[in-house]
Amino acid sequence: MKYDKIVDCIENVYGYAVNHTYTREEADDLAQEILFTAVRQLPKLRDEGKFEPWLWAVAANVTKSFRRSKGRQRAMYSYDTLENVLYADEYFAGQEEIYDSLRAKIAMLSAIYREIIVLYYYDGLSTKTIASKLEIPEGTVRWRLTEARKKLKKEWVEMKETALRPVKMCLSIYGTGNYNGDTIPFPTVFINDALSQNILYYCYEQPNTIEELAKTCGVPAYYIEDRIENLLNREAVVEISKNKYQTNFIIWTDQYGIYCEKNAETVLMPILKALLNALKSIAKEAGKIPFYKADKCETDLFYLYGAMAFSYARQRYCKLPYPEIKEKYDGNKWCYLGDMETGKHHRLKLGIQLSANLGSRGNCSHTVYTGLNGIEFRPMMQTDAINVCEDILCNGRTEEIDSATDAIQAGYIRKKEDGGFFVTVPYFTKKQKTEFDAIADKYLAPLMPEYCKIVDNFIAGYKKLFPKHLQEDADRMCYDMFLGLYAKIVEYAQRVGEIGMPSQNCYCDVLMQFKES
Repeated sequence: MKYDKIVDCIENVYGYAVNHTYTREEADDLAQEILFTAVRQLPKLRDEGKFEPWLWAVAANVTKSFRRSKGRQRAMYSYDTLENVLYADEYFAGQEEIYDSLRAKIAMLSAIYREIIVLYYYDGLSTKTIASKLEIPEGTVRWRLTEARKKLKKEWVEMKETALRPVKMCLSIYGTGNYNGDTIPFPTVFINDALSQNILYYCYEQPNTIEELAKTCGVPAYYIEDRIENLLNREAVVEISKNKYQTNFIIWTDQYGIYCEKNAETVLMPILKALLNALKSIAKEAGKIPFYKADKCETDLFYLYGAMAFSYARQRYCKLPYPEIKEKYDGNKWCYLGDMETGKHHRLKLGIQLSANLGSRGNCSHTVYTGLNGIEFRPMMQTDAINVCEDILCNGRTEEIDSATDAIQAGYIRKKEDGGFFVTVPYFTKKQKTEFDAIADKYLAPLMPEYCKIVDNFIAGYKKLFPKHLQEDADRMCYDMFLGLYAKIVEYAQRVGEIGMPSQNCYCDVLMQFKES
């Protein structure tokens, strides 16, 4: 008989070997052994029509011998197997399905239990020997063995429904830090994989053990352990109690937006008209300040004036606590933020992003206000872009052509027909900003006592939505509500026609001189 048939089956034989072993090396060895055996025994096959049944019978017999010779190694490999691929084969029957199921369950146990099971049942060691090997009390070994037996009785192969629907969240940070996104990546890069995100989500409302997370996420416990170790090192989770982990930062979900929709406008209603009148008066007087307006229309500037005025008022009148952000593992002071909102509900999330050229000239800052209805998002400038804008605004030109080119591409600068540069961001000198603050204080100060009470009433319920172990983070988010409620004022004013909608592609950002050059 020709040996071509065996050659034609090499790929199928290797696939069979993969399905009946636990490492690539074992698969290579088994496939090679099956093929060698088939070549040796082929002359004994009398009926060529029965070649395939004969080949798989050979494969089954070789596999049995192979598994006996690899017994101990096979057992050690099996407890780290992610999945067992089934191979329908009438020539290979017996108890393997039972053992496959047991191995899958063992794989779902965390290391402290899995190791005991392997040493006790596979290696045949006594509890005393295991205690000596692991350097733990024998009583602890017996307790873990008992707990592992209990866990194995559960149906670990039936994953929770959540295992089939992995979550996806957007991660960011707030605070301070020296990152450029390229050579110095943001901390979120290190915890942004899908499994880590699922762990963080399921550990947000309540703590979970590794075994609970394995069942919920639908992966073996050792994968969870690897991610948990990384999340602990990155300060994204904390161990609330022994072997119970909880997410160490706030994750925005729709519940926060629902609360804002139900309560924000209601609590503001008694003072809304007065606040709107104050904002209109501020805009009227601020427009007379001879600051650089970047050719923006009065309507667009109204949004900027309001954001700047409320920022000033928060700094001057807000008494809410803002706990200091502790230094993280990289030496910077920041906190993670997760976002899993669907977009169906609108949380008050007026935010401020601020960058400054402190490491360069140290004269200007760029502030971006985000979260206002109808306002587009613009990234905050890096140091080089701030330097170039400052050059153009103060001197009418810049020598840093490469940085100017980058700023043009980012939209911070436009090239004029005469070859000059036009900065697209409004700019206040230090003196002009002081003048603006005086105008804001003139009209907002009389309303601040009542406004502060309104903010207190609003956050009394809002703070209850946050997990108890994140109270410092909750305090910071509630502090931001002093400014965030301005977004609700804007939304109301737009709806009733008190103010016009911003222009298309309108940004709410400003350059400010904080030190005279």
